[in-house]
Amino acid sequence: MIGHDMPYDELSIRIAIVLAALALDGYFAEVSRFHPLVGFGNVAMRLEGVLNIASDDKTNLKVALVFGVISIILLLTPIIIVAYWLSTADDWGFGFQLLMLYFALGGESLAQHGLAVKQAMDSEGLSAARRQVGFMVSRDSAELDECAVARSAVESVLENGCDAVFGAIFWFLLLGGVGAVLYRLVNTLDAMWGYRNHRYRYFGWAAARFDDLLNYIPARLTALTYLLLGNSRGAYRSWLGCRKRKSPNSTLVMAAGAGALQIRLGGRTVYQGVAVDNPTMGEGAAAEMVDIERAVSLLRRGVLLWAGLLLLMGVLDFA
Repeated sequence: MIGHDMPYDELSIRIAIVLAALALDGYFAEVSRFHPLVGFGNVAMRLEGVLNIASDDKTNLKVALVFGVISIILLLTPIIIVAYWLSTADDWGFGFQLLMLYFALGGESLAQHGLAVKQAMDSEGLSAARRQVGFMVSRDSAELDECAVARSAVESVLENGCDAVFGAIFWFLLLGGVGAVLYRLVNTLDAMWGYRNHRYRYFGWAAARFDDLLNYIPARLTALTYLLLGNSRGAYRSWLGCRKRKSPNSTLVMAAGAGALQIRLGGRTVYQGVAVDNPTMGEGAAAEMVDIERAVSLLRRGVLLWAGLLLLMGVLDFA
């Protein structure tokens, strides 16, 4: 734990690792080939294909839920053991923790994907922007109009700011490299299995609930970050008004971000051919293409704020 329970030098080193990992992410972004999360996702997909037996039979649905729990244990346990072993290595432990956190971060890549949507719209038109935003979201993008493309990109940047940056940092500060690895693996499983459709409603239940638990505090810290760096009154009103939630965490993050940017997000969205009425968040006009840049700017300023606060913590501790 951070504070009196953590030795001074361990806290200082974790802060230094966070700052170094943010610098690496800002300069290199995510590695484009052989990313560990991609390999993990491929293994998870194959395991799900074997163990997910969801069907209309109620008994099979209950078994699918149990198999979902077993799948998480099978996937996470060996990786967490290895991560702990590497983190505690005498000579290279802190270097391995730096790599773990760097691979858990994806803030700059997220920003680049968001900006690529607007660039595609400006240079090639709506069809190209639809294709580009399809890389960011799970919703159907082939029929989106310009405002819906912009809304999708902004929502992705705001929501994934927690998953790809602030949540990973939070759990690293709390538990070191093991915390960052655990957080991002669970987040990946939720992104793959956390849907409320026939296939994943039961098999993916455990992954979704585990992700909700790990994101409870990081989501609220992310929302607070957006509130401090944008239109604070608008973010606060949107936060308080966020009573109907698709998710206990991500809706709150997007609501605070929408209020901070003074735009409206949410509303009807189509996932795999099924229309879902998501809660409306924020206030003001509907999101436009220019708001993608504003959302990316908000995210990047949030990263700088966290880095500055951590640097100040380290200096004060050192003094």
